[in-house]
Amino acid sequence: MWQRWLNLSLLVLFPVAWFAPLIRAGINLPLLGLKDVSVASGLVALWEEDLVLFTVVFLFALLAPALKVLGIALLHAGRLGAKAKTVFVFLGRVAMADIFLMALYVVIVKGVAVTRIEVGWGLYLFTFCVLASLAVSFFPGTKR
Repeated sequence: MWQRWLNLSLLVLFPVAWFAPLIRAGINLPLLGLKDVSVASGLVALWEEDLVLFTVVFLFALLAPALKVLGIALLHAGRLGAKAKTVFVFLGRVAMADIFLMALYVVIVKGVAVTRIEVGWGLYLFTFCVLASLAVSFFPGTKR
């Protein structure tokens, strides 16, 4: 039962995490502020720099996890049959947040020689969402 509620909460928490500040980055000089970097702002930067990388990140860091959460919610509600489970197991495997993080590092490091980076609360929320989604798919309630 807790899996259903945790999964449904991810329908709200994932989008919040996408816009929450993951890190604050900037030049390590006085009076120059740090810029908040979120999943959404990282995607905008990728859109401007590299459309192929943007597409990969969008598909695997946003679309695949969202489809997985929605699919598992439909499985919990009894709206999908047992054969659909294999699709969501596959989505869980390709929904890799580390692809986004690697792309984010590329965007941050590219062209910035001396930076200062602080962890934002969104990184913890995003990490929680990824781990919670993983937990929902591993424990009974969503049998593989």
